[in-house]
Amino acid sequence: MSTAFQLDGRVALVTGANTGLGSAIAIALARAGADIAAAGRSAPTDTEREVRALGRRFHAIECDFAERPVAPEVVAATVAQLGRIDILVNNAGTIRRSDALEFSEGDWDLVLDVNLKSVFFLSQAAAKAMLAGPGRGKIVNIASMLSFQGGIRVAAYTASKSAIAGLTRLLANEWAARGINVNAIAPGYFATNNTTALRADPDRSKEILARIPAARWGDPADIGGAAVFLASAAADYVHGAILPVDGGWLAR
Repeated sequence: MSTAFQLDGRVALVTGANTGLGSAIAIALARAGADIAAAGRSAPTDTEREVRALGRRFHAIECDFAERPVAPEVVAATVAQLGRIDILVNNAGTIRRSDALEFSEGDWDLVLDVNLKSVFFLSQAAAKAMLAGPGRGKIVNIASMLSFQGGIRVAAYTASKSAIAGLTRLLANEWAARGINVNAIAPGYFATNNTTALRADPDRSKEILARIPAARWGDPADIGGAAVFLASAAADYVHGAILPVDGGWLAR
């Protein structure tokens, strides 16, 4: 592997790393050499086992991004335990499904708090720590196909992921000259907890698979390479990009 893709000596904070895409991203970053801090509501037991088996350090931070502002505490805990922060992956997210006519204010607030508000304030706290430390860093947001499309029955999720695309560009504009790269990955339809309802619906699952040129749901492991690229020196001149990892969905 080219040294441009190596992450030896780097520390990555990955939110929502207990399962699915977050776990796959954390493990991929560890394989490339990074030590991992994982923040989320539940214990990332399987992720920790995989990361430690690779000989990397691992620190779990229990928090709920829907409850109260925790971003400064999470970043401070990462630095205190692992010595620095070089990479932030804003993966934690949630989704609520309902017809727009029936969508509740409580569900709207929950989704926006987790998917958007926490992303901004984690990015802000991480950027401050990066600038106070090594002076460089990588922030990778997790966008969505619904950063480009409207979707159905997921009003708050679509709003949050559309906003993530704009926020990624805004932060890239402000921080590129300061040595911090801000980019995003837009996953397509992956086999994760968030898509359980879709995969369980025969009609929707058939419709989705018919639209994907790769003819399959994404496996969480499929996203690791994109995360390593955007977190590495290979992406030093990449700012404000939104990289689809979607089996060709957007090309259809």
